[in-house]
Amino acid sequence: MAATAAQIAQVKRMTDTVESSLYTDVVIGEYIERYPLLDERGEVPYTWNVGARPPTKVVNLYWISTYDLSAAAADVWGEKAGGRVDDFTFSADGASYTLSDVIKHYQERERYYRGRRAVTAARLHMSPEPLLPLEESYIGNVNDPLE
Repeated sequence: MAATAAQIAQVKRMTDTVESSLYTDVVIGEYIERYPLLDERGEVPYTWNVGARPPTKVVNLYWISTYDLSAAAADVWGEKAGGRVDDFTFSADGASYTLSDVIKHYQERERYYRGRRAVTAARLHMSPEPLLPLEESYIGNVNDPLE
């Protein structure tokens, strides 16, 4: 499970970090690998072994590396905005310097890519198992009949 060179290059273009020494291919690859998706055959990147305590991940060897690049790009833009938090607007010698607009621009790009994330769902597993079957341990409003 590793991001491809093409995926890394695309996220670097999406985030304007192509020539950045801070955002290397390894760093961008780590951002990308946070967001695995179902591949084109419907294979999941991993499954959970719920028989183990605590549940553990089992890697799917048939999964083709497919990631949500928009979510990764949004994370990078968010980090870039956080790095510019000390920028501010000031006036000197009759000129106005609006460095805080850079933060606004970065946050707009983050919102843009967050809005383009892939739709995902997760299956929840109750751990530890309840002592009583769920039907017998009904908790609800006092006035609700148990049906």
